[in-house]
Amino acid sequence: MKEYKNELTTEELVKKINERQRVEDAGKNAIKQESQKTLIIILGSFIYAFGINFFIQPLNFYAGGFTGLAQLLTYGLSFMGFKFKNMDMTGILYYVLNIPSIFFAIRNMRKRFIVKTFIAISAFTIFVTLLPIPKVPLFNDKLGSAIVGGILSGIGIGFILRSGACDGGIDLWGMIVLNKKAGVSIGGIAGAFNILLYFVCFLLFDIPTVIYSLLYSLVVSVTCDRVHTQAINSQVMILTKQDPYKIEVEIMGCLGRGVTRIKGNGAFTGEDVNILMVYLSKHEILRLRMIVKKIDPKAFIAINHGIRVDGFFLRKLT
Repeated sequence: MKEYKNELTTEELVKKINERQRVEDAGKNAIKQESQKTLIIILGSFIYAFGINFFIQPLNFYAGGFTGLAQLLTYGLSFMGFKFKNMDMTGILYYVLNIPSIFFAIRNMRKRFIVKTFIAISAFTIFVTLLPIPKVPLFNDKLGSAIVGGILSGIGIGFILRSGACDGGIDLWGMIVLNKKAGVSIGGIAGAFNILLYFVCFLLFDIPTVIYSLLYSLVVSVTCDRVHTQAINSQVMILTKQDPYKIEVEIMGCLGRGVTRIKGNGAFTGEDVNILMVYLSKHEILRLRMIVKKIDPKAFIAINHGIRVDGFFLRKLT
C-alpha cells in the first residue's frame, strides 16, 4: 500500500492557514466598506432630493444638469396640457434621460462604479418623486433659498461621488471625461452645460428666476468640488531617517501609487535623510498618513493640495 507523506511542515501549515484567514478577513472588510458606501450614496441622494424639493421647486427655480433639463421638460409637458394627477414628473424624466448615459458609461467605467451609480440614480428618482413639494417656501428670501438649496444639493452630490458613484446626468459624463483627461473638474463641466440650459430658461422665464437658478447651480458646483476629494490632486513629501523600504512597499502595495526616493542631507545636523515623493488624490491622504506614521512615527510629512499633474497619472475617481 502506498504511503503519503505530509509535504507541509507545521510552520508552513500555520502560515497557510493564517494567509487564508487574512484573505477571508479582507473580503469581509471589503463587503463592509461597500455596504457603508452604499448607505452613504442613498443618504447623499436623499440630501440632494431634499435640497431640490424643499428649496428650489417651491420657488420655481431650475437646477442645473439633467435635473434642470427634466424640470424644463416637465414644464413643457404641463404647458402642452399633459397632466399627471398632481404628480411631479421631474424624477421620472430624470431617470429616463439617464438611460443613454448609463449605457455609454458601461463601455468606459468599471462595473462596480456602474452598479453604485445605478443605485444613486434610482434612489434620487424615488426621493425626488415621493418627497412632497411644499406649497409655501420654507424661506421667503429667494437668495437664501438658492444658497441653502445649493449647499444641500452640493453636499448630497459630493457624498455620492466620494463613495465611488455618480448621481448621473452631466456629472456622469463629467466623470467619464475626468477619468481620461487631467486638469478638469466635474463642477466645471457641469457649469458649461448649465450655460446653455440657463440660456433656454432666459428665453422662457423672467430674469430673476434665471439669476437665482444660476446662483443655485454655482453653489452646487463649488460645494460638490470641495466634497469630492478624489478629484483634487495632491503632492506629498515624506522625510524619514529610517530605511524607506518598508514605507515604499506599503504605499505601492496598499495605495497602488508610485514613490520617488531622493537622498537628502540636513543642513543643520548634517544627518542623512530619505525624501519620498508621492502624487495621489486628496481622498487617499488619510490612508497614506496612517501607513507612514505606523512605520515611522517621527516622519515629517508635507502636503500640497490642488496641484496640476501632466503626463501619466492614475486618477482614482471611484
